[in-house]
Amino acid sequence: MQGVLTGFAVIAVVIAVGYGIGRRGHLGEHGREVLTKLAFHVASPALLFTTLAGTDLSVIFSSRLLVTALSTAAMAGVFVAVAAVRRWGVGYATIGALCSSYVNSGNLGIPIAVYVLGDASLVAPVLLFQLVLVTPAALTVLDLSGEGDKGPLWRRLLTPLRNPIAVGSLAGVLVSATGVRIPAPVLDPLTLIGGMSVPAVLLAFGISLCGSTLPGRGPDRNPVLLSVVLKCCGQPAVAWALAAGVFGLRGAPLLDVVVTSALPAAQNLYTYASAYRVAERLARDAILVSTVLSVPVLVVVAAVLG
Repeated sequence: MQGVLTGFAVIAVVIAVGYGIGRRGHLGEHGREVLTKLAFHVASPALLFTTLAGTDLSVIFSSRLLVTALSTAAMAGVFVAVAAVRRWGVGYATIGALCSSYVNSGNLGIPIAVYVLGDASLVAPVLLFQLVLVTPAALTVLDLSGEGDKGPLWRRLLTPLRNPIAVGSLAGVLVSATGVRIPAPVLDPLTLIGGMSVPAVLLAFGISLCGSTLPGRGPDRNPVLLSVVLKCCGQPAVAWALAAGVFGLRGAPLLDVVVTSALPAAQNLYTYASAYRVAERLARDAILVSTVLSVPVLVVVAAVLG
């Protein structure tokens, strides 16, 4: 259980530092917005590019990844269906669907993969799936659902190529697929810049908690509750049913897919919500609550299947 506790402790400390910064006003009234823009437009694209450029893309072809993809689609689909009935809006539904299915495979998934599963590479298929497919698709929907003149059809079709997150991800995949070797003078600065991504996201998240009400209250209460239940309970349950019942996984492979599915909603979802100015409170509350509740869920999963 050391990996679970260590991963959450690191996240909690950085968020607490962000909260302290926000309380004291060290970064001014626009500090959170600056950090969010830094992460979204600069640091995160650099991180995604350097991560994917050095990854073996063959890891995506596995039954474990298929389980992840199906469980992700199931949880996102449930939230979107409810959102359509309740008329929550396309942008709101998109952020809610992400909070219901997009796992924290980076800053939390990696340490848990190392300490609980014994192999950091086990989280790579989930990371690739989310970065290469889920993120560009979701951000494209957010771009196309924005208000105002959307421009001609050709420009709308090229929306993924104008998004920094999508560009960083796709460029990294292209480099990995072609086997191009990036010179150190080019790669090292990108690696250094990418290292700001996770801290910036967590600090901005901590600052956003200043002066906020307790999570799960107000008009976002029901969407938050729905997304948290889907993320913490529904996704690992569906992953277990698919892995064991459909694909016949047992032992370590079964533990791998269920643990990764039980990870909480990723902090960078709040960055997306802030960048598009949609469902920010939903993202903040869902991430916070799912992060707290995922601790006992991961402990139970590791104890039962480990």
